[in-house]
Amino acid sequence: MLEIRRLRGRGDCAGGSRRDVLRVGALGLGAGLGLGGLLRDRAAAAAAGRSVKDTSVIWLWLGGGPTHVETFDPKLTAPAEYRSVTGEVATKLPGVTFGGNFERLARVADKMAVVRSFAHTNSGHGGGTHYVMTGYDHRLADNGAVPERPAIGSILARARGTNHPVTGIPTYVRMGGIYGDGPAFLGTAFGPFDPAGEARQNMGLVISEGRFDRRRGLLESIDNARREADRSGLVEGLDAFEQQAFDIITRRSQQAFDLKYEDPRVVDRYGPGLGQQLLQARRLCEAGCGFVTVSFGGWDMHGGIKAAMDALAPQVDVAVAALVEDMHMRGLDEKILLVVSGEFGRTPKINAGGGRDHWAPLSTLALAGGGLAMGQVVGESAEKVDVPKTTPIGPQDLMATVFHVLGIDGRVQYVNQAGRPVSMIEQGRPIEELV
Repeated sequence: MLEIRRLRGRGDCAGGSRRDVLRVGALGLGAGLGLGGLLRDRAAAAAAGRSVKDTSVIWLWLGGGPTHVETFDPKLTAPAEYRSVTGEVATKLPGVTFGGNFERLARVADKMAVVRSFAHTNSGHGGGTHYVMTGYDHRLADNGAVPERPAIGSILARARGTNHPVTGIPTYVRMGGIYGDGPAFLGTAFGPFDPAGEARQNMGLVISEGRFDRRRGLLESIDNARREADRSGLVEGLDAFEQQAFDIITRRSQQAFDLKYEDPRVVDRYGPGLGQQLLQARRLCEAGCGFVTVSFGGWDMHGGIKAAMDALAPQVDVAVAALVEDMHMRGLDEKILLVVSGEFGRTPKINAGGGRDHWAPLSTLALAGGGLAMGQVVGESAEKVDVPKTTPIGPQDLMATVFHVLGIDGRVQYVNQAGRPVSMIEQGRPIEELV
């Protein structure tokens, strides 16, 4: 048995244990649920003409509710108390400006799409997060209720399987917890893998007693396992798919989580903090991960919004611009969709403390890649940046767009805890201008 696993359970906000397990399965024992079995199934599907779309999503979550005015809709034509307090910067798109902190993003705006008419009806942190993460409002979210709908990443894990059948990489990975990012009634098996917690600290190599005489850290154990297997002839006894599975887990899958395998010049270009997380997310997607959430909080700016934006926004500017450029240079803009959002926007009028408060009736989305139509602004806000002037785009429309990129049937249903089939999307449609 070769298994990389978390040794202890730990609860999350969805009330279950994190799915912090990477498995190859029973090597040489013909286990149909092991990675070797998945590889056989993949080969059989290919022979039969069936395929699974191999696209990915990186979702950058700006927790707290980022201001739509100071980010992607500065509206300097509005009255002074409504317009962006950080000014604006011209982008590569004629007549389109971003907030004054986003000079690098402005230079890659032709590789992005901005939605200026995103709106919903829940201005609570928990409720708004649940709405955007799952496509459904949850009025009890801010009173401590557990999420009642699965997040898109968990839906993808349910649709594709919890691990990529070729690389063994988890289908759904999160970097920092977000309320509503769990599996809800789909079950904990389809929750996100968290590489930052005990998932990385408690992973160890478990091999039949007598095969090796010690356990060490993950990477050392993997190196030892490969050397010992080569000496003992273990791999010779495996069929082709089990050998491939063994090679995946001992050479490739763990490298996707480690930036020491990346070109140092690329690491520098992304910058520290958030940049390192987005670079790791890109590497995971290249290795077969289908959905990565990156949580970057601090956007609940009720006061002093200019100083707060000057402190926080530059890190987003550098990191996101680097990712957008990197996706293009590597030809990943057809394979990976980047989504930048938060739970809601901010009040259009600056308050007495120089900040903005919670505001669900209008916010913005920024997207890049995914094979979608980039280099455009979708929708328009009203004169005072308070509501959409054009047809509102809602959470289920965003969800349907992501489903389109990932190849998930928009009519898909799964059984809830009451034993009833439930549609994952009921009313949303892919954003027409993008698809």
